[in-house]
Amino acid sequence: MDLTIAALLIGLMLVLLASGVWIGLALMAIGILGMLGFTPRPPGDGMAVAIWGAGSSWTLTALPLFLWMGEILFRTKLSEDMFKGLSPWLERLPGRLLHTNIIGCTLFAAVSGSSAATCATIGKISLPELSRRGYPESMILGTLAGAGTLGLLIPPSIIMIVYGVSADVSISKLFVGGVLPGILLASLFMGWVVLWSLLNGERIPPADLKTSFVEKVIASRNLIPVVLLIGGVLGSIYSGIATATEAAAIGVVGSLIIAASQKSLSRQSFIAALMGATRLYCMIALILGGSAFLTLAMGYMGLPRHLAEWIGSLGLSPGMLLLALAVFYILLGCFLDGISIVVLTMAVLLPTIQTAGIDPLWFGIFVVVVVEMAQVTPPVGFNLFVLQGLTGRQITTIALYALPYFLLMALAVVLLYVFPGLVTWLPGKMIG
Repeated sequence: MDLTIAALLIGLMLVLLASGVWIGLALMAIGILGMLGFTPRPPGDGMAVAIWGAGSSWTLTALPLFLWMGEILFRTKLSEDMFKGLSPWLERLPGRLLHTNIIGCTLFAAVSGSSAATCATIGKISLPELSRRGYPESMILGTLAGAGTLGLLIPPSIIMIVYGVSADVSISKLFVGGVLPGILLASLFMGWVVLWSLLNGERIPPADLKTSFVEKVIASRNLIPVVLLIGGVLGSIYSGIATATEAAAIGVVGSLIIAASQKSLSRQSFIAALMGATRLYCMIALILGGSAFLTLAMGYMGLPRHLAEWIGSLGLSPGMLLLALAVFYILLGCFLDGISIVVLTMAVLLPTIQTAGIDPLWFGIFVVVVVEMAQVTPPVGFNLFVLQGLTGRQITTIALYALPYFLLMALAVVLLYVFPGLVTWLPGKMIG
């Protein structure tokens, strides 16, 4: 009976989402219907308590600050400076400037927190430059689509904040836990570019100029702002000097200083960045509020407990459970964005994860990597939309170019399962 109720409510929610109802409002509507139809308690007071509790969380204050930091940096010349600083060092590496997409996305992800913003910002500068120099379109778009997903994994990550709030896991530990998996993914992407370039050397244009070591060091001065900002944000968290919220405030101040030093900070850009962050946060906050109420409603109906008992009765090993969840998240990612996926599923799946003995910290990074995979799967892969907007190419074509990076992310999930210390070792060394 409980599974029938769950299937009915999920079906109604899919109908609402397909009809264009905002995700947060759809979640609230399902919660109201569930409480009215299957519990004796009226939904009004429960809704007020749940939404207020979700919105008044101190932990959540890091979210609008990191969003604001990303919006400020989106309007600076940071990506252009990163390209200038990285290019001279890559002229001898197989694949040459294709690696600027991967390294640039990795660096920008560490100051952005958004996959779409990372992909769009690096793509704006690298697409015309790499196309002009004759690099293959398939590799340009593929590296951008794949490496752009690192905006979700490399801290500070917006989706990690949402997961931490939803699953009651330390956001600071999630941030630090994402560092090594992020480096692992970037290394896998670069390894694929090296291998492809060795097999298809004739398709890689020759280096334009040979630069001396001194010239490379001089060009590296363009990387100083982003390195200082990353060090300020992540270093303050790892050393125990600042919480995630305080580090976000440091990031905002640092991004304002960078914007001012580059003469990108004006009254118009300041207001535009503030309004952009406000709009994005309001969308996320509505989803979180709806999710909190739906979680409360499902708790009154007993659905999470019964679902956990049902999955437990299947006798799945932790490995098989994670495989099933990976497929589930990838399929869900074909229709929803990453933040919505996390808030929709955490309430139901967290008891199951805890029953299976899976570390919630490790599971958070697992979810982020799997959601990253969904960013490059049609029809609703956000990175595919971004690149379609930048190039005008068909989503299916871009998805085909991104397929090797999707498979590399799947390999990374396997490596994280085999070597869980990749996630848990660094948080265990945190000070404070």
